[in-house]
Amino acid sequence: MSELITAELVDLDLSAGSKEAAARSLAERMAGLGRVTDLDGFLADVAAREAQMPTGLDGGIGIPHCRSAHVTEPTLAFGRSAAGIDFGAADGPADLIFLIAAPAGGDADHLSILSTLARHLMDEEFTGALRRADDPAAAAALIRGDAPEAVTEAEAGPEAEAATEPVAKPETDGGPEAKPEPAPPFKIVAVTSCPTGIAHTYMAAEALAKAGKEAGVELVVETQGSAGFKRLDPEVVAAADGVIFAHDVEVRDKARFAGKPTVDVGVKAGVNRPAELIAEVREKAARGDVSAPAAAGSAPMDRDGEAGDGFGTRLRKWLMTGVSYMVPFVAAGGLLIALAFAIGGYGINKAPSVAEHFVWTESASWAALLFQIGSVAFGFLVPVLAGFIAYGMADRPGLVPGFVGGAIALTVNAGFLGGLIAGLIAGAVVMAVQRVRVAPALRGIMPVVVIPLISSAVVGFLMFLVVGKPIAALQKALTDWLSGLSGANAVILGVVLGLMMTFDLGGPLNKVAYAFAVGGLANPNDGSLKVMAAVMAAGMVPPLAMAVATTVRGGLFTRTERENGKAAWVLGASFITEGAIPFAAADPLRVIPSAMAGGAVTGALSMAFGCTLRAPHGGVFVVPLIGQPLLYLVAVLAGTAVTAALVVLLKGLRKTAAPAVAAPEATAVAGEPAGV
Repeated sequence: MSELITAELVDLDLSAGSKEAAARSLAERMAGLGRVTDLDGFLADVAAREAQMPTGLDGGIGIPHCRSAHVTEPTLAFGRSAAGIDFGAADGPADLIFLIAAPAGGDADHLSILSTLARHLMDEEFTGALRRADDPAAAAALIRGDAPEAVTEAEAGPEAEAATEPVAKPETDGGPEAKPEPAPPFKIVAVTSCPTGIAHTYMAAEALAKAGKEAGVELVVETQGSAGFKRLDPEVVAAADGVIFAHDVEVRDKARFAGKPTVDVGVKAGVNRPAELIAEVREKAARGDVSAPAAAGSAPMDRDGEAGDGFGTRLRKWLMTGVSYMVPFVAAGGLLIALAFAIGGYGINKAPSVAEHFVWTESASWAALLFQIGSVAFGFLVPVLAGFIAYGMADRPGLVPGFVGGAIALTVNAGFLGGLIAGLIAGAVVMAVQRVRVAPALRGIMPVVVIPLISSAVVGFLMFLVVGKPIAALQKALTDWLSGLSGANAVILGVVLGLMMTFDLGGPLNKVAYAFAVGGLANPNDGSLKVMAAVMAAGMVPPLAMAVATTVRGGLFTRTERENGKAAWVLGASFITEGAIPFAAADPLRVIPSAMAGGAVTGALSMAFGCTLRAPHGGVFVVPLIGQPLLYLVAVLAGTAVTAALVVLLKGLRKTAAPAVAAPEATAVAGEPAGV
């Protein structure tokens, strides 16, 4: 703690006339102590942070701060200006200026100290003591917490002691004068974050907590700062009556808070007007104004394993993170290639480079351009998969070794499987390096030099010399197996893929089946093209079937479901399986088995008919690119009919049985899942 600020880092007579001059004056003190290695580089980082959002706060406070590779250890310098310096606060110039410098890979313990300072800045007694300090050493001690910030308990007297005691509840004997239990308090959960996650994040949290206490509400804050963050308990989130987001960077795992009254503002609003935000969220709750539910198909980015998650759950999240970032490359590259084939035929892949030969008036040149752009996009598929699997495991430090490992997987012909393994290896290596304790002087270069260097070297060694060739052999065996698929084996695979695509309607199993099919497109052959066709056909069935069912037997569905059914026509035709999720959520025991039955039928028929597909997405809009297109449509229609018929039948049986069990249902509705 004593290393954070010393008397040499305090200037009680700061004479700077601008915020840039103030930052330079305080930074020179840091550089004089060896805390900053490149003064101009550090000041450039401070200016870049200041450009994102002014760092002035109400109450005469300025907190210029940044994370920088030019900082050797977390450091705080303090200056007090008699004239005041404009840091952009609404109430005027700042007289208390805190320059906070954190290394690019800042130590969590010291960043926690910095966050504690940020909270203290919301305490008027603390800031008043700094304004009265007449000695740099005393000011530094006060900031470090080595000096008392307020009167002691003995000085405060018995009144203050009594104020800290819990208020006893009056005893009652249950008679007529007994008072009813008070209404439960309004419950709010909040998330605060800022670009550097050092100061505003924690000041907003402290301000909201104080305002919540004054308003008589239960308010719990999740600070997503540089010192890391711990997700709020899911039970606390579920019990909340309202949500406040005070942030200037994206809230991580935001879907947790969906469906509740929400106030979404910048982090400075959380610092400057917390009481207004609390009042606003209470008003929204009173009106029943809630945020949109979480998107069913949202990517699982940034969803690390939560406390209590087993290894299997964490592994699934890591893999799904990689797949979610890979899918846009698949869609863009694959559809461009498909359009190229549609315009120029399947021989367009042998066209010369358009950089050397391009005729504006020839369709073949445009087809070649589309193919070559799509091929470049498709070439990122495996590196992106590996890079973001590693990112899911180790955050940003995992990106470099992950991308390097994915690129090596392509070099050694390890393909899609190689990308999966490379991503997992890269994440594991980075996590291991991060556990090594290093000297304070090296912490600043760890994330930008040491971790990328060591992890890339280790991943490269393993991929080139240890695991690359065995994985390449396995990938070749899988490709050869797909090439030889025929008859009953192909139909069985079609059934399995159809079941996977329709079981969780866009969830992990659906994504695994889709990723398996897309991986085959990297080395296309007749078998892999059949797999892609079967996967897309099965994925179209659930929403199309729900659209058909709501059209032919609308009386079996609610008004909302009938409206969703209209949208499901377009979603199903576009191969967006998630279009069936609203129906499955309302009635899972009838909809999901019906969808699986139809998906299995479609997958089996598509494989039996020998349908092929070179595009990874597109639904009915890429039918011209499908081998055996008429039979392909027959397969989709057959599965749609099966699912729609089963849904109508099962829902009809429920309606028939309803009168006989009406009374029991009326008493059990509060405890039963909807539609079951």
